[in-house]
Amino acid sequence: MAARVPPMGDVAQIGVVGAGFMGSGIAESAARAGVAVRLYEPQAAALEHSRSSIEGSVARAVKRERLTADEGEALLGRIEWSTDLDALAASELVVEAIVEDAAIKAKTFKDLDAAVGPEAILASNTSSIPIAGLAAATGRPDRVLGLHFFSPVPVMKLVEVVIGLDTADETVERASAFAEQIGKTAIKTKDRSGFIVNFLLVPYLMAAVRMYEEGFASREDIDEGMKLGCGHPMGPLTLCDFIGLDVLYSVCDSLYEEFKRDEYAPPPLMKRMVVSGHLGRKTGRGFYEY
Repeated sequence: MAARVPPMGDVAQIGVVGAGFMGSGIAESAARAGVAVRLYEPQAAALEHSRSSIEGSVARAVKRERLTADEGEALLGRIEWSTDLDALAASELVVEAIVEDAAIKAKTFKDLDAAVGPEAILASNTSSIPIAGLAAATGRPDRVLGLHFFSPVPVMKLVEVVIGLDTADETVERASAFAEQIGKTAIKTKDRSGFIVNFLLVPYLMAAVRMYEEGFASREDIDEGMKLGCGHPMGPLTLCDFIGLDVLYSVCDSLYEEFKRDEYAPPPLMKRMVVSGHLGRKTGRGFYEY
């Protein structure tokens, strides 16, 4: 018999798997809202980078008077960094935020299923991988769903709550309430590649890449056109660099695999940029240099 999903109420402790940019952002956002966080990453160097990144973010918030020094210290005190998966054992909710690889994520969910309590909810921050496959790797498919945060997490207010085939209504309600608890706006979507935002966003971004690839317009004019003509905060090619071309390429592949529509296929230029290591802002070079 499946374990009962806990009743509604504030989540006191979460686990985060993956100490990269997204995982660290999720941890910081939850800790800022008063939630205890256990951040797991098997690589000690990645954990130290995460700790340094969050400490720097908190220091900037204090300097800008968005947090007091005491609030910043308390925030950091609510995060525990660990290379031991068992550190997540008492988590009420675990958010996975690792590489966009379905097989690696499924293995992670299988391990989490054994490591945490039977009532814990398991969520993936995936931007495109089907939740059904991750749920199938566990013995609790009714308590598996997607919680897709947006980058940078401490700033962006949206979370997509992705409802798998077997996700229980109570799980959806509790996960949505958690998103609201940490100051986010939750929108619900079915388990379909790309969910809501990327399903709409990716064709727009790929059209901009093709336009640039074909020499139709300069990168600057493409970006300025959408910023000034449509009121977007940044142009599509700048946004591609901000997301990361490797991440975006994976999303395109997932969307194209599911729908077989040309507008989701990554243009040849993107493939060549990815294999060349020109991944955007994180590597110092993408469509622009940083």
